[in-house]
Amino acid sequence: MSHNQNDSSTATDRSADADPAVITVYSDYVCPFCYLGRTSLDQYQETREDELQIEWHPFDLRSQKRRPDGTMDHSIDDGKDDAYFQQAKQNVRRLAEKYDVDMDLDIATDIDSLPAQIASYYVHEHYDYETWLAFDEAIFAALWEEGRDIGDTELLVKFATDAGVDGEDVRSALDDETLREDVRQRFTDAQRHGITGVPTFAYDGYAARGAVPPEQLRRLVEGR
Repeated sequence: MSHNQNDSSTATDRSADADPAVITVYSDYVCPFCYLGRTSLDQYQETREDELQIEWHPFDLRSQKRRPDGTMDHSIDDGKDDAYFQQAKQNVRRLAEKYDVDMDLDIATDIDSLPAQIASYYVHEHYDYETWLAFDEAIFAALWEEGRDIGDTELLVKFATDAGVDGEDVRSALDDETLREDVRQRFTDAQRHGITGVPTFAYDGYAARGAVPPEQLRRLVEGR
């Protein structure tokens, strides 16, 4: 009897110590479908008994409009006209209703997410998962729930401080050319891995693209 009890305790301890499952997510903060996709992922995570963490990879949705120095040139034609944005807005509205999300439906065409991605990458690399997640969620909420400019340094510093990050470290990170180049390399790496649009969710060699429903994410992760 005592032998079995020890075995059970050991198994429980091993289970408690096991690393959580991880789903890879490629996204860009200015993408409304990324916000909706994360909402869908949240809804799926709530149905799980075991933790499912996010391995975030940045993606530059507007790379075609970016100058060599990293700034945006909105005069460049990337093929996305008014009809494209109207259709996108209709799709966003449909999914927002489906996922019961109250969000700003205006597509943020004039906001540059690069500063937010640099700051998020810094936090991701230097702090624990929960700290990064709080920072990440604050950025998404600021843009898609409050319509705020997530390219603003002071706003990012505030979010960092609220999440338990030294705000001055984030301010320095935004001026760090080496870090900026690291993030650009992550953009390139995403393209090399075949990522052409966001959000893209990947797990165990399989992927799902778009703001897919929670049940599709469950099939991706659990295989059923």
